[in-house]
Amino acid sequence: MTPEIALQTALRTRLVSTAAVASLVPAAAILDRNEQPAPDPSIIIGEGQSVDEGNAIARDLVRVYMDMHVWKREPSTAGAKAIAGAIRTALKLRLDLTGTGFHCSDSRVRSIRFLRDPDGETSHAVVAVEALVEEIG
Repeated sequence: MTPEIALQTALRTRLVSTAAVASLVPAAAILDRNEQPAPDPSIIIGEGQSVDEGNAIARDLVRVYMDMHVWKREPSTAGAKAIAGAIRTALKLRLDLTGTGFHCSDSRVRSIRFLRDPDGETSHAVVAVEALVEEIG
C-alpha cells in the first residue's frame, strides 16, 4: 500500500458513508475512473501529488494532495456547489487510515474551484484535499 492509495481509499469510504454526500451522489458514482462523459452526478477521485516533508531521516512523513472532480449536468453551478459543500463537511474530521500501515496526522479540504464545462450543460468543481500521512511500523 502507498500513502496515496491509503488516502484515496479513506476518502471514498468517508464519502460513501456520509449521508449528506450519498443523498446527492450515489456510491456507485464516487470512483476513480477516467470516463467521458463522467456519470451524472459523480465524484471522480483524480490527480494527486506526494511531497516528502523532509523532516526526518526516516522519510516516513509525506504530504499528499489529491483532487476530486465533481460533475453535475445542470445549467448553473448550484448542484456542484451543494455536492462540494457536502464533501467539505464530510472531510472536516481527520481521515482514518487504520489497517493500511499509515496514519493520517491531519487532513483538510484545501480549496474548491467551480467551473462551467465548455459543453454548456455541465457544471464542474475541483475539490483539492491535503493530508499529512505518516508511515507506521
